[in-house]
Amino acid sequence: MDFKTFQEDIASIRSRDPAAHSWLEVILCYPGLHALLIYRVAHWCWGRGFRVLGRFLSHLGKIFTGVEIHPGATIGRRLFIDHGTGVVIGETAVIGDDVTLYQGVSLGGTSLHQGKRHPTLEDGVIVGSGAQVLGPFTVGKGARIGANAVVLTEVPAGATMVGIPARMVLRKPKEGEPAFCAYGLSDENLPDPVARAMDSLRAQVAALMDRVEELESGLQAGKDKSGAGRRKPRVVAATTEEKEEGATIASARSQQ
Repeated sequence: MDFKTFQEDIASIRSRDPAAHSWLEVILCYPGLHALLIYRVAHWCWGRGFRVLGRFLSHLGKIFTGVEIHPGATIGRRLFIDHGTGVVIGETAVIGDDVTLYQGVSLGGTSLHQGKRHPTLEDGVIVGSGAQVLGPFTVGKGARIGANAVVLTEVPAGATMVGIPARMVLRKPKEGEPAFCAYGLSDENLPDPVARAMDSLRAQVAALMDRVEELESGLQAGKDKSGAGRRKPRVVAATTEEKEEGATIASARSQQ
């Protein structure tokens, strides 16, 4: 690690945290910066075969900063770990440039094999506090992951993910919008994916009910029309002569 990289780390923290009022404050009071410095020494040891020493330095960093970074992880430039406590970065994790992680974030693995087990975070990714990113997939450039989300699948570039399991709830940011967004969430009201699904179901049920009412009305109208068109049987009254003739025939039969 050279002095220029150290300057970049401090400048990136000051640009992303309004609570950082001076360089000296960042150097003395930011555990995420301390953890990153220890990681770089441990990573140097790990890459040159001193793996036990690298793990031991990583362990000391965890004790003093609350941040656990495996020395085998690959981390780019200007990583900002805000607050720090509870952050875990696994052995095969890959982190790009200008990534921001908040407290309680885990970049973990879900398998036991020796290959790639942990996620890859591309440049500019923001992961909110308590989020769990689990598995050997890629979180696309500029993606944002909300607090306490559990991400188990690929994340498109620029997407915002929330929930358990995480779902995409916002479109990609437009040009001109700020690249950094605290805790991975913008000021606008985020739609609730569950509520949105319920609203969609309610709309479908309402449309089906309207259609049923329309069909029932059409059926009733057809019945009324067919009933009105049906002709009633004609009743013709018997004449006086026909009545007398009938009475004569009935009397003759009775006499027989």
